Amino acid sequence: MSAGMLFVVLNGLMRGLAIDLNAFQTQFLRYLFGLMVLAPLVLRGGVAAFRPKNITGQFARGAVHTAGLVLWFIAIPHITLADTTAIGFTGPIFLMLGAALVFKEPMRWERWAAALVGLGGVLIVVGPQLSGSGGIYTLVMLASSPVFAASFLITKALTRYEQPAVIVLWQSITVSAFSLPLALMHWQTPNALQWFIFLVCGILGTAGHYCLTRSYAAADISATQSVKFLDLVWATIFGWLAFGDSPSRYTIIGGCVICAATIWIAHREARSPRLPS
Repeated sequence: MSAGMLFVVLNGLMRGLAIDLNAFQTQFLRYLFGLMVLAPLVLRGGVAAFRPKNITGQFARGAVHTAGLVLWFIAIPHITLADTTAIGFTGPIFLMLGAALVFKEPMRWERWAAALVGLGGVLIVVGPQLSGSGGIYTLVMLASSPVFAASFLITKALTRYEQPAVIVLWQSITVSAFSLPLALMHWQTPNALQWFIFLVCGILGTAGHYCLTRSYAAADISATQSVKFLDLVWATIFGWLAFGDSPSRYTIIGGCVICAATIWIAHREARSPRLPS
């Protein structure tokens, strides 16, 4: 839940930056500043402590995550924050399928029911957007969901032998490296305020990914996904405060459906003993 709140604020700030700056440059600077935020921790702990055990896995995760970010940053200036978050909720379906197939995680009926009801709420939010002028960008945002799901599945695999801090550090390194060529092709010099916002984004993104990685290390990846549906609440509030995005009745109805599914599965998970993955 903490990761979700941090990412919603981060996404709101990134949306503002992506409106004025090129999407590829915004993507690069967001992760570069994340790397700068982590640099003091690396120097204090020693470079050896952050050396990964599987460098190939780290770069594979970085490449997949960069591909998802390219799609995400292309779409985000054209879609409201609440709708962007709602579209991202298709990710848990891909994650649960992948976790069941790759990691053989137990898929209790409660998790499937919560995911399907939550997806129904997402469709209530997204459906009207597909016929509007932003339909193409809605589809681009939808296309990023399975790509991010693959990235998070790789993250789950890495948590079996890598520390969360190592994974977060190498995500910043690899995404920055893969994004640099695209950023240089569309470079615009940010102003002082934009540089400061990138610094804030680096802090928020690093903290959010650390919380997310810790959750993957502590629990089944499918068990964590139902909590993600609460992000729509934070996104609606932040989008209204920062951009004046008034949520439509479809967003409100869909959000209520999503929240109901989240509350129900959280109650069921709390009462059920954890099964080994």
